[in-house]
Amino acid sequence: MEYSKLVSVSGLPGLYELISSKGDGAVVRSLDDGSTKFAATRSHNFSHLESIEVYTQRENVNLVDIFNAIEKAGDSLPDTKDEKAVKKYFEKVYPELDFERVYGSDMKKMVKWYEQLKKHNIEIKLTEIPEEPIEEEIKEPEPVKEEKKAKSSKKETEEEKEKPKKKATSTRKKKTE
Repeated sequence: MEYSKLVSVSGLPGLYELISSKGDGAVVRSLDDGSTKFAATRSHNFSHLESIEVYTQRENVNLVDIFNAIEKAGDSLPDTKDEKAVKKYFEKVYPELDFERVYGSDMKKMVKWYEQLKKHNIEIKLTEIPEEPIEEEIKEPEPVKEEKKAKSSKKETEEEKEKPKKKATSTRKKKTE
């Protein structure tokens, strides 16, 4: 399974593999139990894991950076039921996190998602977009043409200028009570 196909679906716990998308929603498969379901866009929002950024004290970082820091730390993950332990864990693993804007529920979610990815042996990395060589085309500047302003062929008479404009009238019928 590719990391780039993983999404978070608002209102549904855990992570999902994006199977297919349609105009009114998407078919997703749960990483937890493998169940497939249709999630409508009118009741759910979808976030690709690759596009999720986390607030830090400097610039936002991609979620992959947080997951890599968790992996690098190698410590056992905290119990997600203990919010204080989760915060203390992130203070150690990623101290640059902006703890005023990253809520405890967000940190718990990151721990749970990391556990799911490791359980399913999903490699945590951003999809690399192949770079295309940029071809620069040198163009000589074209000579600038001067355009003459067109003269108005119709001149308003003094009478037309002073004549009051008619207001648009409504064709609706007024309701009678």
